[in-house]
Amino acid sequence: MKSLKQVTIFSSMMFLLIAVSSFSLKNGGDNTKFHSSNLNISIKGTSTLHDWEMKSAKGVCEVVFTIDKNDKISGLTNLAFTMDAKTIKSEHKMMDNNTYKALKTDKHKNINFTLTSGTVTPVDATTYRVKAIGNLTIAGSAKKVELDAVAKYNAADKSFTVNGSKNLKMTDFNVTPPTVMMGAIKTGNDITVAFSTKIIR
Repeated sequence: MKSLKQVTIFSSMMFLLIAVSSFSLKNGGDNTKFHSSNLNISIKGTSTLHDWEMKSAKGVCEVVFTIDKNDKISGLTNLAFTMDAKTIKSEHKMMDNNTYKALKTDKHKNINFTLTSGTVTPVDATTYRVKAIGNLTIAGSAKKVELDAVAKYNAADKSFTVNGSKNLKMTDFNVTPPTVMMGAIKTGNDITVAFSTKIIR
């Protein structure tokens, strides 16, 4: 009888512990969707003539952070980015046209990134390091990449300012580095993509 009572008490305690744990997990944070505002993309590279830069401010990004009751980020559950490749512009129309040709924009209009996994690490009370692993698609070719960014919390409007950069090789996406003047000027294979945006709810 004593053994049965002990088992009953133990079972009750386990049930209570599971219930409390479940409640804590459910209330540990809410998945909150953010979207980009004032998104800026910069692509820098080299050529046999001089360094170059192309820019776009037309991309769209949606992010889902897990946010606790104190507006602290505890996780990253989704990130999706898309940009029309023809919104990338330089100061030279010839370079733009050669870039669009290299990016195969007649068949593959958009550049996309889709998250497969992500982590968020606090740096201080308002700053976080964000690591996003996912599939980046350029010119119709997808490659798994890791993006690192810094997110800064803005208390006034509960938004985040996000900045980051990534070094890439054009040929990793089956893109042939553009040339100008029948090959007299050649661009390098290595590029640096920098991004900055404010994300709001």
